[in-house]
Amino acid sequence: MVCANIERYDSFLSSLCAPSSSTWTQAQESALLEPYTYITANPGKKVSDKLIEGFNLWLNVPKDKLAVIIRVASLLHNASLLVDDIEDDSQLRRGIPVAHKIYGIPQTINTANYIYFLACQELSALRPTKSRRACDSSASSDSRLRDNSPTAERHDFPKHLISDCDLDLVVSDELVSLHHGQGLDILWRDTLRCPTEDEYVQMAKGKAGGLVRTAVKVMMACATTNTNVDYIPLCNLIMVYYQIRDDYMNLQSDQYTNNKGFADDLSEGKFSFPIVHGILEQPENQLIMNVLRKRPKTPTLKHHAIEYLRNTTKSFDYTLAVLKKLEHQASRELERLGGNPMLSALLDKLHVDT
Repeated sequence: MVCANIERYDSFLSSLCAPSSSTWTQAQESALLEPYTYITANPGKKVSDKLIEGFNLWLNVPKDKLAVIIRVASLLHNASLLVDDIEDDSQLRRGIPVAHKIYGIPQTINTANYIYFLACQELSALRPTKSRRACDSSASSDSRLRDNSPTAERHDFPKHLISDCDLDLVVSDELVSLHHGQGLDILWRDTLRCPTEDEYVQMAKGKAGGLVRTAVKVMMACATTNTNVDYIPLCNLIMVYYQIRDDYMNLQSDQYTNNKGFADDLSEGKFSFPIVHGILEQPENQLIMNVLRKRPKTPTLKHHAIEYLRNTTKSFDYTLAVLKKLEHQASRELERLGGNPMLSALLDKLHVDT
């Protein structure tokens, strides 16, 4: 029996010439994707999809390319949630146990990383047939993304503000921004350092805005109309607004309690927007810092901290006032850009009553 088995290695080198994909089975693929399949079987609010549809009213990306962009955005978004839940030690996601509590941390991390690479593969469908990249390799990443070559020297009319010649760079740059934002959020939490509001906004711009900004930039590169209009500032504004709103709702909304648990941000020790304000408003009072240090799992301390933020520092009132200002600026920007009923409807839906 030993001799019979060992003969299979007589021509082992030639057997290694076959591509690895030829030995990868559908059963293996399904098993590897199971944490991802689990989380996507219970879809969320699909705000990203609605934003993509809204921006497409202006950009009119061809249907086949838009389908790829939506698919890539969904892959990246859900993969990031798998990792976020591990990093935050979350218990619930969309009202059900988080993936890593069922499949374990190692498998969930591997699946999330795998999905990132699958998204990059899907992106290949959007690459131009012939490379038109004529950029100096020493140029900054931002300058390489901008399509500044003279119109007379190009054949891909109309001229695009963002070129389609290096979509991989668009995605990689925004994934870097995403990890910058998430990294700061974790660093502040684990070192118990309260950021300033400006630092918070920059974090939110990277963490919350990165994936939607990826989709909008790729859409701008593939657009057939309004190809020279920069929609990124509006995208950034909406996503910072959304992150601050999410922070507010985490501490105030019954729906968020059902989906993620009561005041989950306090259990995570997270420096969310109302918490940052509460700490900075009365820096001499250590109540909130001490609660964050304990990362409470039971309601008693959480209720006490929320009452302090509501009645002592008025942090929820302040957060609502900021949301009102950002919502007003977003509405004005929508008007300046020519109006967009889908994005306006989304803002109306996200509105939080004072």
